[in-house]
Amino acid sequence: MDNPNEIFHQLKEILTPYSNGMIVVTDQPDNFYLNTHYVMKNGKPMYFGSVKVNKKYVSFHLMPIYVFPELLETLTPELKNRMQGKSCFNFKAMDAKLFNELKK
Repeated sequence: MDNPNEIFHQLKEILTPYSNGMIVVTDQPDNFYLNTHYVMKNGKPMYFGSVKVNKKYVSFHLMPIYVFPELLETLTPELKNRMQGKSCFNFKAMDAKLFNELKK
């Protein structure tokens, strides 16, 4: 795996602009987690997204893709290949092209 800290930093920069309007649950050197202010029926805030360094990859979760599946229609096959589940992308290497796509 490329430097996981650099991958984490680049992916965190995608979510950071949204943090002013969100609840920052965790802001650690290896874990950044955002919730919305919307409270669900279970009384918990709705999850928005996160970036986390794991043992073999860095995960990037983006809940809007789960809530609005039509967003998946515009993803490139390269980015779709990074998907794990319905709203998670895993990275073992820096990939500016895919990071820019996530940013959009």
